[in-house]
Amino acid sequence: MNFANKLTLLRIALLPFLIVFMHLNNFWTRILALIIFVGAAVTDIYDGIIARKYKTITTLGIFLDPLADKLIISAALISFVGLRELNIPAWMVILIISREFIITGLRSLAATKNVIIPADKTGKFKTTSQIITIITILLILIADSALWRYKGTTGRQLLLQNATAPSYILGWALTKLPFILMFITTLLTLYSGISYMSKHRHLLTDK
Repeated sequence: MNFANKLTLLRIALLPFLIVFMHLNNFWTRILALIIFVGAAVTDIYDGIIARKYKTITTLGIFLDPLADKLIISAALISFVGLRELNIPAWMVILIISREFIITGLRSLAATKNVIIPADKTGKFKTTSQIITIITILLILIADSALWRYKGTTGRQLLLQNATAPSYILGWALTKLPFILMFITTLLTLYSGISYMSKHRHLLTDK
């Protein structure tokens, strides 16, 4: 097994730690969750560069790399739904993950017809949006934990209290921004899925 594939397996192996650290309502564990996710995103880029540079692209790598990406992003998004302080509705995550399964199925169908579906701009925008959203929400969770750790309050409490303008704005950002980011990401993900299906709808026929 080459080094690039080992990095991919490492990303998958870190998944349980990402999930556990996100659910522990603790300042330091959420920092660790952020480090794991950012590290996974960086190694995703790095192992691809290594595989192309040294021409070590393998069938296993082609299978594992996108699988690791989907598992990490799905795990983070599902974990967000389970965190009450975020108030992220499950339907958003269901739509995002459903899109991934549908397009993966479309790619598998294309492969049976010797057709390769390349990543297009909408797919790249979708992936970038998902990564930025997850990192931002993790930072918000860290900020909320820090607020509780050092000030004995939370973003939600700041929003409900008759707080000063700066505190109210902070409370609004900590409580409302995750939903807004997820809503935008859901729209981009759906648009990407519709774009792929529209471009390659001929694969769904027998012609």
